[in-house]
Amino acid sequence: MGVYRGIAQDNVTINSGTATLQTLTVTGTLTASGGAAGTLTGNVDATAGYIQLRTATATQIGAIGDAVNTAGKAAGTIVFDTTNSRLMIATGANANSTWVRADGSNAVTPA
Repeated sequence: MGVYRGIAQDNVTINSGTATLQTLTVTGTLTASGGAAGTLTGNVDATAGYIQLRTATATQIGAIGDAVNTAGKAAGTIVFDTTNSRLMIATGANANSTWVRADGSNAVTPA
């Protein structure tokens, strides 16, 4: 299961050690700011650290106006539900797009 520590919304952080992303090698912490966006293709190898997932409470996931639903959401976005200790996956990019549990059971539709 994912590692989380209450990181800010919309962030994915690779912490400590050395991580290889495609042909980019980073030692320390890699941070993107200023609205950086893009697509990473290929394998992610984080053998000396860990990947930190976006986190949100169950209340935030269910709230249509929360940043988890309004900023950076796309089909396949993964969020760790800190209230219920489970992974949730977005089915679409809209604020009202459903979140499903990683095991495919029980959906949450923001309202």
